[in-house]
Amino acid sequence: MSETLPKTCLFASDFDKTLTFNDSGYVLSELIGIPPDEFERKAEGMVKLNLVQQGAELAYLLLHDPEFRTRVRREHLDQVGKRIRLKDNIGSLYEILDHGIEGYHFEFSIVSAAPVEVIRAALDGIVPADRIYGTEFRYKPSGEIDTILRATAGYGKVALLDQLQATLRIGPDHIIYAGDGSSDIHVMLHVNARDGFTIAVSESKHVAHIAKRTVLGESAMVVLVPILENIVGWSRSRIRALFESRGFLIQEWDSVRTDWITLRPAALQADDAGGKAAEA
Repeated sequence: MSETLPKTCLFASDFDKTLTFNDSGYVLSELIGIPPDEFERKAEGMVKLNLVQQGAELAYLLLHDPEFRTRVRREHLDQVGKRIRLKDNIGSLYEILDHGIEGYHFEFSIVSAAPVEVIRAALDGIVPADRIYGTEFRYKPSGEIDTILRATAGYGKVALLDQLQATLRIGPDHIIYAGDGSSDIHVMLHVNARDGFTIAVSESKHVAHIAKRTVLGESAMVVLVPILENIVGWSRSRIRALFESRGFLIQEWDSVRTDWITLRPAALQADDAGGKAAEA
């Protein structure tokens, strides 16, 4: 009697603020002596001017901003990875998705705009390096960044997901993507349009409106809940049992719907209408 082959899916996760508590750009700025608020100012300026796709701000600064370009070397990116604060239990999440769910195998991959050196240093011994995809640079002999070989931001993430899908020979409805912010909008829309599944791990309305599920928690393991419920089809009691078998107790589990509503005084609306009528 032959064994039934497991159903293969791709689970792709962002890195900054999805598997970490802080952002690579802020950690790097602090490391090389640039005030974090200066990094934020520069990054926000690029977003407002639409100079780069969202998520690629750090890569752009490393290549083109004099302060970053002259100070940052490859070893600094490795140091950032070792300093960045990771969410708990990423190793357990990887293990369970890889071979801990009967009848399923989830190919765990990191797809992020962060420099690949940062991610690999941070997840060394937790996630295999060949499952990590980030922005890749070519370096000069001095260690200074020369050019970008691949930028996994915006549509770059979309192209990479399509490439991974083709390699795994799976349908687009077998793709799950987890992210936290506006830089994940393009890839989430792409996954949703092709019947995949998207998970937001923050309350940011940019992604929470788009993602099919939103889950919050300080452990990386929380993304298992919507996967087990919506993809695998488990009941809450069975999900609790899995967590307990792995040494985790789900202490609180609240499911709520969040509505974002903007109100303004009716008088302002009346004034606007009166002004338009006067103009007419």
